[in-house]
Order: sequence, then structure tokens, then C-alpha cells
Amino acid sequence: MSDAPLRILREPLARDELASIAAVQFGDMVKAVVDVALGTMAIGGDMHADEEAILLDAGSRQGDLWGINLYPGERGDGWIEFDSMINVRPAQGNRGRDVEDESLRLSIRRIVAALVTDA
Repeated sequence: MSDAPLRILREPLARDELASIAAVQFGDMVKAVVDVALGTMAIGGDMHADEEAILLDAGSRQGDLWGINLYPGERGDGWIEFDSMINVRPAQGNRGRDVEDESLRLSIRRIVAALVTDA
């Protein structure tokens, strides 16, 4: 399905470019996995597990990785959806697909804001 290259973002990406990636993948959405310890994010996978794998290969720790969906055409808090099968981690206190911890959500929002710019 994906024509977008799987990659790790360490530097900011323009929201317009993210919208272009969404257009070739899922129409209006990009799957992403955020490393809350390293402040990086993988994009371009057909599944969150693809992005999780590339981050693990690059040295990330499993417990620091959280799956999200980004809707670059949306504004406000609603453009980030905290829903992924990789988030189901009862041992870490996260029993569902959603990121349940509000401070963790805030950390993810900060990382996404640093890596996706409106410029």
C-alpha cells in the first residue's frame, strides 16, 4: 500500500510534506511511532509494527515506543490519534489501544510538535 519511504524523523518535517505522505498512504492519515525517550518518530509504514521495528533496529527501547495516527489536514488536539495495537501493554499499565497516561500523551504531543512544523 505504501509508496512513502519508511523513515525516522530526527529533524522537523513540514506539515505539507506529511500531508503528501498521507495522500499516497491512507488518504488523510499517517501512522507514526514516537520514541518518548529519544524524541524521535518513525513514519511511512503500512502498520505501526513496521515503524516500531525500524526504531528498535536503530536502538530504541520497546517500552519507549508508542503508536499514533496523524491527520495533517486537521488542526488542534484532534490531529493526533493515540490508537495502536502496539500500545496494548498491561505490564506498563496501558491495557488498551489508546495511550491512557495523560502525561505520556503530553510528551508525545511535544515531540510531534517539535518534529512536524507548519512552515
